[in-house]
Amino acid sequence: MERIDVPPAGPADLPLSLLEMGCSGRFELITHALPDQPLPPQSTLPHGLPPTSLNLETEVEKQFLQDPAWLPIHDIDFAFQKFLKVTQRKVNADSLLNCAPSPLHSGLSVVRDPTTGMLQDFTEVLLENTGLSAKNSLSLQRQPGPPSESLRGSNTNYPFLPGGMEELTLDQIKTKTELEEDIDFENDLLKVPPGLKAGMDFTDKDAKIAKPEVNLMSLLSSLEDIGDLQPEAEKEGEKGREEAPKLPRTNSLEDLGIKDAVSSPSPAEKGKDEKSTPKEKPVENKKWAIPVDIASPCDDFYKRVPNPAFKWPFELDVFQKQAVLRLEAHDSVFVAAHTSAGKTVVAEYAIALSQKHMTRTIYTSPIKALSNQKFRDFKNTFGDVGLLTGDVQISPESSCLIMTTEILRSMLYNGSEVIRDLEWVIFDEVHYINDAERGVVWEEVLIMLPDHVSIILLSATVPNAVEFSEWIGRIKKRHIYVISTMKRPVPLEHYLYTGNSTKTQKEMFLLVDPAGNFLTKGYYAAVDAKKERTSKHAQSFGTKNTHNTSASQDRTVWLTLLHFLSQRQQTPVVAFTFSRTRCDENARSLDSMDLTSSKEKAEIHSFFQKSLSRLRGGDRQLPQILLMRDLLKRGIAVHHSGILPILKEVIEMLFSRGFVKVLFATETFAMGVNMPARTVVFDSIRKHDGTGFRNLLPGEYIQMAGRAGRRGLDATGTVIILCKAGVHEMADLHVMMLGKPTVLQSQFRLTYTMILNLLRVEALRVTDMMRRSFSESHRDTQAHEKRISHLKQTLSSLPPLDTDGQLSDLLPYYYTVTELRTTTEALQRAIMESVNGLKALSVGRVIVVNNKQHLNALGVILQVSSDSVNRTFTALIICEKGNEEVEGKGNDDTAFPHLYNTALFIPEGPCSHTVQKLKLQDISAITVKTLKVIPDRIIDNYNKRQQPRFRHDPPGQAISTATQELLRLAEANPGGMASLDPVNDLQLKSVDVVEGSMRRHKLQDSLKGFNCIHSPTFAEQFARVKERMSVQEELDRLLFLVSDQSLTLLPEYHQRIKVLQSLQYVDGSGAVQLKGRVACQISSHELLLTELLFDNVLSPLAPEESAALLSCLVFTQKTQVEPHITNTLQEGIDRVLSVAKRIGELQQECEIPQTAEEYVGQFKFGLTEVVYCWARGMPFAEIAQLTDVQEGTVVRCIQRLDEVLKEVRQAARIVGDSVLGSKMEKASLAIRRDIVFTASLYTH
Repeated sequence: MERIDVPPAGPADLPLSLLEMGCSGRFELITHALPDQPLPPQSTLPHGLPPTSLNLETEVEKQFLQDPAWLPIHDIDFAFQKFLKVTQRKVNADSLLNCAPSPLHSGLSVVRDPTTGMLQDFTEVLLENTGLSAKNSLSLQRQPGPPSESLRGSNTNYPFLPGGMEELTLDQIKTKTELEEDIDFENDLLKVPPGLKAGMDFTDKDAKIAKPEVNLMSLLSSLEDIGDLQPEAEKEGEKGREEAPKLPRTNSLEDLGIKDAVSSPSPAEKGKDEKSTPKEKPVENKKWAIPVDIASPCDDFYKRVPNPAFKWPFELDVFQKQAVLRLEAHDSVFVAAHTSAGKTVVAEYAIALSQKHMTRTIYTSPIKALSNQKFRDFKNTFGDVGLLTGDVQISPESSCLIMTTEILRSMLYNGSEVIRDLEWVIFDEVHYINDAERGVVWEEVLIMLPDHVSIILLSATVPNAVEFSEWIGRIKKRHIYVISTMKRPVPLEHYLYTGNSTKTQKEMFLLVDPAGNFLTKGYYAAVDAKKERTSKHAQSFGTKNTHNTSASQDRTVWLTLLHFLSQRQQTPVVAFTFSRTRCDENARSLDSMDLTSSKEKAEIHSFFQKSLSRLRGGDRQLPQILLMRDLLKRGIAVHHSGILPILKEVIEMLFSRGFVKVLFATETFAMGVNMPARTVVFDSIRKHDGTGFRNLLPGEYIQMAGRAGRRGLDATGTVIILCKAGVHEMADLHVMMLGKPTVLQSQFRLTYTMILNLLRVEALRVTDMMRRSFSESHRDTQAHEKRISHLKQTLSSLPPLDTDGQLSDLLPYYYTVTELRTTTEALQRAIMESVNGLKALSVGRVIVVNNKQHLNALGVILQVSSDSVNRTFTALIICEKGNEEVEGKGNDDTAFPHLYNTALFIPEGPCSHTVQKLKLQDISAITVKTLKVIPDRIIDNYNKRQQPRFRHDPPGQAISTATQELLRLAEANPGGMASLDPVNDLQLKSVDVVEGSMRRHKLQDSLKGFNCIHSPTFAEQFARVKERMSVQEELDRLLFLVSDQSLTLLPEYHQRIKVLQSLQYVDGSGAVQLKGRVACQISSHELLLTELLFDNVLSPLAPEESAALLSCLVFTQKTQVEPHITNTLQEGIDRVLSVAKRIGELQQECEIPQTAEEYVGQFKFGLTEVVYCWARGMPFAEIAQLTDVQEGTVVRCIQRLDEVLKEVRQAARIVGDSVLGSKMEKASLAIRRDIVFTASLYTH
């Protein structure tokens, strides 16, 4: 039988196919094929089944030949035209249109069976807030921006809503918008719908069930299930508000007013609830800062934290345990602890917690070097750590980010996505907020942090930690727990050292013992020791106490001291010297000292070589490096801002490993660099602070002395003060060692960047920022507002004024009298402060007295107290018989009759007298008359007759004479006596007095013309007016305090806005223009840089020239060397100066308190030549020869210049000037090389 070759069965032979039903994995068999169509596997999915194996060829063809996007369109190359014919590319015009997909406004929600949980159905749910984006909303609900902007944000983004800002007041909630109206569901209801004859009957048939009065416990218990009330609450009364109210966290029942609105079925009852709340309010005056008691031990710590997020190899101190407990509860803390007490523990625990919670922590520090060190420490501990500084960016996706505060500020302003995942922000060295230049950055960051971020503040001991925390708590509306340590873990001993030769090397005198007692004995011993050695000549003629000693004297002192210390095993030593040149000289002068063993020398050498192996050959031979290598081998080192950064790091690392025995350092070494020594020596206790020499402040001294004493190694730390020229004053030493450290003070000031960044966002106002700053922390707005509502109630309850008929001019009368009183008081003060006035008010002067007891009574001065602040006058005054005693109940609401009635008091019955102490206010006139009196006799006689035994004796001769004289004068001048005029008689010629005196005469004359004084009910009505007006005045004062008008910086804000408007950064309505957008990109000197950009100053220059020109923004020191520069650069400098002058003059016109010269003077061009040569590729060794500025400073300037170039590049991109952008890129590349941009040793 012959075989038939049947082709293998293909899909066309069997009319079968599978149809996949959705994604559930069910298939159906399809058997009925359509004629002449094969049955491929089909699917109900919109795009068919996912491809199994992609055909590479078609993929490549699709991507490179058919996709027009990557091919050039405007290329007229012949080969290209031919290629187009071959590929037959389809024209797809739609691909040119790019439209971001609009957000879906609905989603699917599942319906489940409530008992079994089975899925039954899907329903479509409308989503809210789908239109929110980073460009129009502050809400955390907005969708994330593009990934490229997620780290630093973008300067067109809105920031997230700062915490504590969104709270609406009850008044705002109560005010209705136009769309809302009160509907009364009880009365006046419409019963008949239009078009119908009959209507509804709403009368209540059943008895009403009374709703119980709201009570506090039920409110609190219902707080648990508020979750499901939120949408309702939003619809109720919250139309004007963007976010649903966060009900669970609330501070008083006021905030629960919203809650009432939800639960009460009718407005009428809501009103009733509102009225019933005041009696159940919790404690009104609440404190935000809560000091934690660390005196009592924390025994149940391990019970309360059974499995801590991080474990240490040592037992925690009480303050650390307390802080950890607070962190576990997610509270904010302020830890003010002594140096080396272990604040870092708190930071480490927070980082560990955020890793456990899968959130992020940001650790900010004031100094870049500190950031680098912390990066190394935390990297070793946690691994998942990133670093962001101006020029370095290492693994920014980590859960713990270390950065400088400025970068965090720009992330907050630019709405970075990192903020969403943020749980903790740790501010280290918070006492840096006192820094005049940068302190404002801390305040801005604290104000701008959103609500969900908790704050950890670490600081050295500060006296006002509670006050500072209170401020943060108030602006953030959350509690801050204040934890401070009592004493240092390693106590300090402070000595004076007077030795200066081998004979006297043991002359070290204890001045403050470890318990903190100041020993005067030690002080005098030091004085004596010093005195013995001064020459006989100097002793007899008194020595000129100079502060300066010659270099050779210095050298002997140091050699003596260091020999003595190394014998006593007191190394390592940090010697604080307050000038860089002095540091270098001292280190160089110790050329004969050698403090290291040969084994240590070998280790130092190998470490030094290894660390510098990354430098180029030429850079390794820099004089500073060679000098330092020589010093380091002998165990000596220098640390200040003039040292190259890489060398500083080598020195720090060697010091912490104990190889550096003596370190000469400036104050910066004490700022946070956590490197304790056994001994700290002060070369001097005076430092230059930029304006002049002054003694160290207690805070500075403690910060530096605190470096002495290593925990776990030393029992006590030793602090030595050198007495080189003479022993310092005892008072100075006492203040410096035992004085209070500096309090945290606000350095808040307005910067143009801040104003522009806040103006960009309509929802944030600059005044909000100012109101929340620490400088305004004394304003307790909540207390003021309570008082205001109280005063308003008082006003409404006062009886109405009767101002018709005769009393119609009562109010003008009140105003005139008030003005007359203030004028008179001012005049009296002026008289009191003048010599002539005091002469006039001397013993025997006749005066007119007016107070609660006397009306226009004559008196004579007997005694004047010597107290110049509140001076009192003892006087004899005539009065009615029976009115001698001062009435205690005297009513102050008098109508001031003496102001319009000058008639003198003449007793109706027999004349009596009294002797009283008068205040200045009681003397309403100084007459031209004087009497001869014998004051002592009068006073003695009067005092004698005050005793019960002598009560009825007749008055003595002296008194009766004086009384008769006064009575005679009063009867002679019944209409009033001539009084001394302050201008003509007392010769007071100052403008205020002359004007005041004229004004007073005018007012006194006008008083006689008022009608109301003749009314019978005048006194009573006037008292009413006075009461009403005093309430009104206090109300006005408080309303002013609460308003923005009372902000201290408000005038300056208006001045700065005026500057910005005249430079066209913002328009008249405050909207930010293009120039303003550019200035937002720039962090310092934003006006000058933006003006340079828009004036095209940088365009004609070459990249290296523009870099050199911009160096004036980052260089701040004076130099003696005159730079040699090219003509184009000189022209550039002149243009920069003219632009600066223009801005300076404009600022002066707008009344900003900075002269144009000061503004121009802050730009220094000392490094232009250096930067120019560096950008052109000259090696560093040659550059260092061009200037007297130290190497470290040059490096620092060039590094900061790189940040400026980056900012200019960004700005050029916004303006659309791509040429300038690429030029800045080139300049940046030209300076980023060699030793200036060697990576930090800490970061790799």
